[in-house]
Amino acid sequence: MDTYIAVDVGGTQLRAACYPKGETKPLLQKRTSTHGKDGSPVDRLLDLIATVWPDHATVKTIGVAVPGPTNHKQGILYRAPNIPGWENLPLVQIIQSRFNTRAALGNDANMAAMGEWRFGAARGHQNVLYLTISTGIGAGVICDDRLVLGQNGLATELGHITVLPDGPVCGCGHKGHLEALASGTAIARFVAEQLAKGIPSSLSQTPNPSSRDVGMAAENGDPLALEALTRAGRYLGWAVADFLHMFNPSIVVLGGGVSQTGPLIIEPMRQAMSERVMSPEYLHGLTIATAALGDNAGLMGALALAESVSK
Repeated sequence: MDTYIAVDVGGTQLRAACYPKGETKPLLQKRTSTHGKDGSPVDRLLDLIATVWPDHATVKTIGVAVPGPTNHKQGILYRAPNIPGWENLPLVQIIQSRFNTRAALGNDANMAAMGEWRFGAARGHQNVLYLTISTGIGAGVICDDRLVLGQNGLATELGHITVLPDGPVCGCGHKGHLEALASGTAIARFVAEQLAKGIPSSLSQTPNPSSRDVGMAAENGDPLALEALTRAGRYLGWAVADFLHMFNPSIVVLGGGVSQTGPLIIEPMRQAMSERVMSPEYLHGLTIATAALGDNAGLMGALALAESVSK
């Protein structure tokens, strides 16, 4: 029996699963913390893969989703911000040397896009725009059934397109990026700024309100929370209109915690898209959906990657 191993690397947790060919229910699935006293994160990753290795089956490929930019051709992780020392890491070579089996890796947003395309909300679509909106904004794009990667695997960093040239500073250090205006971090920062100005809100009773707190307050009708989500949705819609011009997808999939606010951010996004899109044809037949795979998006994307490179 042929199998694939999928691995999802996070800043705090590692997950691995072994899947029979053509199936989405794993034979084995294990997880462990990324950091620990007994070994480096690389050692812990290799040991975790070994724990899901099947006894009586062939592993065709190991697919790995990692939290940082990658070079898919060279199998290098350029950096993982939450894992110290993981810079220019030849992860594919390390894994292949240990297990003598083909390996491939991709960044977590691209892998989530592949997961939703193959197994989740975007099944059946050939052209997909995936955005994950949480602490930051990540993205992945499928065009004509192919993941868009670019020359060095660095394409579709859509959270870092400029929406407001003189806007707030993004975590990358540049001003006015989408991530600085519509991410969970940006939403929480906007609310904190307004509270500091004395704007009345139920959130004034919450120390350092998070984007999740803002979402809950908005559901209860808090005016400031509603304004924060409407503002973020508007900026998101402006950006998505540009993405429609670039990629002409048939579906936009929204993942990440902020997307769970549903219509509170999606409706202002839709309105802004319709105002900014060049032609209504871009909106004809366009589906906007929330991600279906949840925390499994990266793992399932790693499985999709493993299957794709084995063909």
